[in-house]
Amino acid sequence: MKARRNKKQVPSFRKLIKTSKVKLENKLKNKQFKQQSTVKKYRKEQRKLRQAVKDAVAKKPFPLEDPKSKRRVKGMEREEEEEEENEALPLDMMDEDDIQLMKDLGQKASFLTRDLSSSEPVHIKKRKHESVIDKYEKMPRTLQTAPEKELIHLLPIKDKSGIIPQTREKPVSNIQQEEEDEEELEAEEEVIENPIQELTIEEHLIVRKKKLQEKKIQIAALASAIVSDPESNIKKLKELRSMLMEQDPDVAVTVRKLVIISLMELFKDITPSYKIRPLTEAEKSTKIRKETQKLREFEEGLVSQYKFYLENLEQIVKDWKQRKLKKSNVVSLKAYKGLAEVAVKSLCELLVALPHFNFHNNIIVLIVPLMNDGSKLVSEMCCEAVKKLFKQDKLGQASLGVIKVISGFVKGRNYEVRPEMLKTFLCLRIKEVEVKKDTEDINKPKKFMTFKEKRKTLSRMQRKWKKAEERLERELREAEASESTDRKLKLHTETLNIVFVTYFRILKKAQRSPLLPAVLEGLAKFAHLINVEFFDDLLVVLHTLIESGDLSYQESLHCVQTAFHILSGQGDVLNIDPMKFYTHLYKTLFKLHAGATNDGIEIVLHCLDVMLSKRRKQVSHQRALAFIKRLCTLALQVLPNSGIGLLATTRVLMHTFPRTDLLLDNESQGSGVFLPELEEPEYCNAQNTALWELHTLRRHYHPVVQRFAAHLLAGAPSEGSEALKSELSRRSPVELFETYSMAAMTFNPPVEPSNSKKKDKFLQGDSFLNEDLNQLIKRYCNEATTEIPLDFTKCLKTSVQ
Repeated sequence: MKARRNKKQVPSFRKLIKTSKVKLENKLKNKQFKQQSTVKKYRKEQRKLRQAVKDAVAKKPFPLEDPKSKRRVKGMEREEEEEEENEALPLDMMDEDDIQLMKDLGQKASFLTRDLSSSEPVHIKKRKHESVIDKYEKMPRTLQTAPEKELIHLLPIKDKSGIIPQTREKPVSNIQQEEEDEEELEAEEEVIENPIQELTIEEHLIVRKKKLQEKKIQIAALASAIVSDPESNIKKLKELRSMLMEQDPDVAVTVRKLVIISLMELFKDITPSYKIRPLTEAEKSTKIRKETQKLREFEEGLVSQYKFYLENLEQIVKDWKQRKLKKSNVVSLKAYKGLAEVAVKSLCELLVALPHFNFHNNIIVLIVPLMNDGSKLVSEMCCEAVKKLFKQDKLGQASLGVIKVISGFVKGRNYEVRPEMLKTFLCLRIKEVEVKKDTEDINKPKKFMTFKEKRKTLSRMQRKWKKAEERLERELREAEASESTDRKLKLHTETLNIVFVTYFRILKKAQRSPLLPAVLEGLAKFAHLINVEFFDDLLVVLHTLIESGDLSYQESLHCVQTAFHILSGQGDVLNIDPMKFYTHLYKTLFKLHAGATNDGIEIVLHCLDVMLSKRRKQVSHQRALAFIKRLCTLALQVLPNSGIGLLATTRVLMHTFPRTDLLLDNESQGSGVFLPELEEPEYCNAQNTALWELHTLRRHYHPVVQRFAAHLLAGAPSEGSEALKSELSRRSPVELFETYSMAAMTFNPPVEPSNSKKKDKFLQGDSFLNEDLNQLIKRYCNEATTEIPLDFTKCLKTSVQ
């Protein structure tokens, strides 16, 4: 027989949509009411149980009887009851069937306890009205065989039901437990007396190497499986991360370091190029395909494991900072430093590699305080990571997050931080040229097909579709470009506001702070982006700092550079005389360090470019002559790369101010004598001197310095035998300064090796002398042998007489 088909059809999607809102609300209310009633019922039963326990405690306890005697008493009572029943019932008047029915009903407990007048079923009242106390009383009890314990009577407690007596057992000393403890102690002493034989150092190293090799193979196997198929093997990330808790003291530190680096590289490889957001309730409830479900599981597992990994790294760094050991004591305090450095390095790599992914702000919050760490290695790692992030961040979202945290940290520490933290601001990509360049990089123009190409390769219908497609692509590209540019400008504006607020706070509140050079350097770079309203006040502050005399020569040079960056940009509209800044630079040139730490030369080259070359119309002839003369004098004292930079600047000035070639002539112009010690470039009479320093520099040991000196003596021609090569003439002074740097302690360009041939045989004695000289010596020696020997007695006699 065929089974009946289920006629009840599954409701369609449309019917489910048409379900009224009221019906759904009623279902929800009914469900909530059922839950509440269940909870109420449970509370009521618990209340009854507590009340029953209180009543049982309040009653006076009776001693338990012997179960065997109790059974005998119960058996006698049952026999007496049966006899009474037999006597009470007229059995003669009942049929055998009725008697059998009465016996069957008598065996049921419900028949004896049930109210016969009730018309309800047999088991309903038992379920509803069965008391908690009855259940408790029906539980089987056993005879107390343990010895009675002494009770201590305490003060009673008064409750709603009455007074409840309180007792406590009297503690009894357990002699057997003490004996067992003594036996255990004796066994431990025996174990200590017979220790396990320890391994030698060589055997220990061999065992450690074997263990480490096994762990490396395990890490490599897990990592290879995850990289080969991340979606299927995402659960193995947890297995690999569990190895961060390695407990073997021989290999714990090394294994943990390897796992940290392996996980960092894995996350860099398998992390998608978008941020994973949590799913909504509606998305979780909808039915999806298997591929989509697999992708969701992969994303959820990746985010959770990435979060746990970052928490582990944070805990390692915190334990190192707090000098705190774990309970297991597997890793020593000395080893914690190396472990923490590896953790910080991994955080820095993730900060730079995954700025788009989840928990990037958490990494920033961890990295920024470590930029001010006492350990130089940790501080440099974090600062370099932040600089790298600033340089590669085209849009500016990640840079803004870092700048906010750094600004808050500097303010919270009352500006007592490392200057390197503020020097990272110099790597920010906030320039109009770079913004345009980045926009082109992001939206590279797509080349569309020409009409001839379309006609050759496409049909008429295809050309029509292609034309519509190209029009749509142009519109989308214009919309994206405008949106990305606007967003970028907005982010850059917000970033600059935070940077300038930090700079101005330090200028106002911490002028003697070691952060001042970094602030002045940052203002010099971003001065063209400062609002015009702040120019007057900022120039007054810079001049006050210079006149105070508290600044070093590098800090004062940064002040001069900042002032002229302001004046060369939007500051052209201001009516400000910068003569005091020219005087200060002219005076500071002879204070530069001429040794290995010639970092001030680079700042001087930047200042001269802004002050003289770019402001040629505002510079007088006398001022240009004075600066050229002082630069040539300074080139005699500094290192070769600095001398090349100064001579290259002199060449630029001679081209910018053609009449300065009179310094190459010995004849004086006008009246007066050159006063090199005067600090005013306008009144030192530089026109009455000559550049005699170039003749000295022409004999310099560095070939490039020689070339520049000869070129300037010839009048800096652009053609001819004395003209410079293109590799020297097309580079700026700053580029030449960096190209011929001697920071690596090598001669640049390298010195050519000598071509002297080594002799196979070493000459001895007379062979060192010339042949002619040997013959001459032999002749005189032979003549001395043929002569008569000298007689000194004759001389003595004549002297006596």
